[in-house]
Amino acid sequence: MNEVFDGARLHRAVGELRAAVAANALPFETADVAKQRREQGELVSQLDDYILPRLESLDAPLLAVIGGSTGAGKSTLVNSIVREQVTRSGVLRPTTRASVLIHHPSDAQWFTGERVLPGLSRITGAATQGDDPSSLRLVASASVPRGLALLDAPDIDSVVSANRDLARQLLSAADLWLFVTTAVRYADAVPWEMLEQAIDRGTSVAVVLDRVPRDAMEEVRADLARMLAAQGLGQSPVFAVAESPLEENGMLPHIEVERISSWLHSLANDALSRQVVIRRTLDGALDSLDGRARGAVAAGRAQHEAATTLAGAASEAYSEQLRAVEEGLKDGTLLRGEVLARWQELVGTGELLKQFEAGVSKLRDRVTGFFRARTETAAPARDLGEALQSGVAQLVTSHGESAALDAGRAWRLDPAGKPIMARHPELNAASPELTSTVERLVRDWQGDVLDLVREEAGDKRTTARFLAFGVNGIAVMLMLITFASTYGLSGAEVGIAGGSAVLAQRLLEAIFGDQAVRTLANRARGMLLERITELFEREEQRYDAALAEVALAPGAAERIEKALAAVKDAR
Repeated sequence: MNEVFDGARLHRAVGELRAAVAANALPFETADVAKQRREQGELVSQLDDYILPRLESLDAPLLAVIGGSTGAGKSTLVNSIVREQVTRSGVLRPTTRASVLIHHPSDAQWFTGERVLPGLSRITGAATQGDDPSSLRLVASASVPRGLALLDAPDIDSVVSANRDLARQLLSAADLWLFVTTAVRYADAVPWEMLEQAIDRGTSVAVVLDRVPRDAMEEVRADLARMLAAQGLGQSPVFAVAESPLEENGMLPHIEVERISSWLHSLANDALSRQVVIRRTLDGALDSLDGRARGAVAAGRAQHEAATTLAGAASEAYSEQLRAVEEGLKDGTLLRGEVLARWQELVGTGELLKQFEAGVSKLRDRVTGFFRARTETAAPARDLGEALQSGVAQLVTSHGESAALDAGRAWRLDPAGKPIMARHPELNAASPELTSTVERLVRDWQGDVLDLVREEAGDKRTTARFLAFGVNGIAVMLMLITFASTYGLSGAEVGIAGGSAVLAQRLLEAIFGDQAVRTLANRARGMLLERITELFEREEQRYDAALAEVALAPGAAERIEKALAAVKDAR
């Protein structure tokens, strides 16, 4: 940080960064999301607990947090430095249930409000068994010099998870971390993990090596110094406290803590030294924002990718099944089974085609009877139409159900989608009303085809050929050729459902002409596909709606990047 900087501008920029990171919701269960949530939460906490309040009040008292492992003697050390019973110590673990902040009476205004650690409620008075990690106990003591406050933190390796979390939060709020360990536990992994975090964030560190046997003092101190130097903390002050019996008041002998107490008093009394420590830690915390905020950016983008993947899976499932429906509408499949049986009841197969080639008039009486639905006719036009309706409905319904199964399976197999499916089990299947909706869709489409026939017929509606088949009969034949793979088949290509589509096509061509029949069939199929597409889109929207329930902030990553750039510019 420059010696002269625009503090207000930097404070605003950091405030916007804090807001951007806090808004970066991570609701999807992506890879490493638990770690990303923790790190993002720690970043927001440090911004709230330390960086923003320190930027706002550079002249506030230096906050030294005393932290360390279980049983290291932190509370006893604090009481011994202050020479008062300001924090509870004991044999049972965990001892420290609430944080205790000791300050000079004239510095109370810096801590009674929410300037630092705003998430902790303030309490005063003697410690009780009812204290909990959500409390910050304030103790005013004239034994603590002005300009300095001591905070006794819970154990960093406490068996109580709330205590561990609070210890990490408090250490992130420190101008100075007074790390307390023992001759037995100074090489433990957890404390060194916390020391590495302090290094990464630029926190000023001092080390207290407690309960050191006198005959091992030099050896243990030398080994600890070597380890600190290897981690880049070679310049950190190290204080050794010899293993000593406690005095009647439960405190260490004054001589054992005198060096620590004197050093803390010198920091408090020397404004320049105090500011050096504060600025070093603040600079380090600000320097750490780049990597940590970029981690939040990566996490935000991973969330966006997860949402995109889920949306894409649902979209692809319905698109694939829509393509299958389209193929099924033109490959002749619908011209088999019940439809073919109804058609052949009247026209047979090849014999009628031969008669047709000799002249359409020879067929008129036989086909007319079919399409006029005479009472003696076993298969009236409505039966063929109903058979077509049933076939189309079954095709569309089957693929609609398959799309839902495919989309649901894809979401269940995706860690990000699995919780959504647990909340919305109905997405494992098509909507309950799909079958009835499809049946109504096909009936409406048949009405579209009737309108097409009437529109195309125009003044042909009074011709003998038109009258021979009627609007319904011509519409049914148009539906038949709509479901054939090609139009204009030659005699050698007769093979689609026994030539039924070919025959229907020839009959229609005799009425409307070759090009008109092609146009009508294409339009009929297009209108049907348009209706099916709209239906599948509505079905797919169920997944979109479930996805929209997940609170994912749009543009969160970009907002963090922009805010981070503003912080860098303000420095």
